Amino acid sequence: MNRDQVTILAMTALWTLLVGAIGAVVLWRVRRRSLRITMIVVSLAPLAAALAAVGQSVRAMFISAHDSLVVLWTLTFSGLLGLAMSVMLAHWISAGSRDVGRRLRDLGTSYEAVGAVTNGNVPAELAELTNELETTRARLAASRERERALEASRRELVAFMSHDLRTPLAGLRALSEGLEDGVIEDAPGALRQMRTTVDRMTGLVDDLFELSRLSAAPPPRRRSAVSLRELAEDVAGETSEHARSKGVTVAVSAPDDDDRLAVHGDADELTRAVSNLVGNAIRHTAPGGTVKLAVDREDDGRVRLAVTDGCGGIPDDDLERVFDIGWRGDEQRTPAAASAGTDLGSSGGGLGLAIARGVVESHEGTIEVSNVPGGCAFSIDLPQVTTTP
Repeated sequence: MNRDQVTILAMTALWTLLVGAIGAVVLWRVRRRSLRITMIVVSLAPLAAALAAVGQSVRAMFISAHDSLVVLWTLTFSGLLGLAMSVMLAHWISAGSRDVGRRLRDLGTSYEAVGAVTNGNVPAELAELTNELETTRARLAASRERERALEASRRELVAFMSHDLRTPLAGLRALSEGLEDGVIEDAPGALRQMRTTVDRMTGLVDDLFELSRLSAAPPPRRRSAVSLRELAEDVAGETSEHARSKGVTVAVSAPDDDDRLAVHGDADELTRAVSNLVGNAIRHTAPGGTVKLAVDREDDGRVRLAVTDGCGGIPDDDLERVFDIGWRGDEQRTPAAASAGTDLGSSGGGLGLAIARGVVESHEGTIEVSNVPGGCAFSIDLPQVTTTP
């Protein structure tokens, strides 16, 4: 390397360091400004260093004025092109950053859908981040709707339970005052009525406790293989007397084979869930009707238990709410529809179907309701028993 080359290299390094230092100072001063200004400074610093170094080299090489002018004009237009592209890129990134910031600010206060990125100039990373924020917004909106529905169900539950407890308490108070004043001649009959009322209130409290236990998601109880075929037959036998008093027949159907249709679960909890469904079906089936329990195995191995009644059907708008806590439906509908929508619990407190759903879901199963000719069908799908080697 000759002396001229060493001189040019040294001057280039010097101008680069000088311009770089000036650019670093300017960048430090504007570090709190917008992203657009910062990117422009970052892009201008190397361009200015290149212009200064090349200009110095042109003068040091003593080339002709024409050639020097050509080189300088080339560098100038190249610098302008770089500046324009830097400004454009800074604008795209700045616009995308502002959009992300706006969505972040509105994330916890606004649940209206904003939509995905519509500006195609936004870099892919910012576009992906914006779309993720929109997905998060949709999830928050769905969670908010579920929270509202749950709160409405709780308010309905409080209202219904207050009514269900106030009425028997008033009856107990009247009976106790009558016994105390000696105005009730049939004291044994009054005591039997008081016992019946207390049992009904105990059922309400038991339902509340069971629902609270299921909602709290406690550690699962010890579970074993439970035959849904035998469980359905046991529930049908236990409810047969109640069904006969209502003029209703309870029938059980199962495949003609030796399959026990076993699932892995807690026998007491599953019995309670199925009893709630059957008791609800008996209450809302007209005299002379039939409540059918059908147990079978699906093609995927899951076991299905369906309870079909003769309630007349449930309005389509109410099908999604029948499992809500405390919901009883609109009693201003027709008698058949009102009875179909009215829960439903084992004690009439509006908790029976909610408890049934909690039990089924705790067993990793699903519960659904659908209208069928003349009534509705509640179906429970549970995983089959898996054997481990």
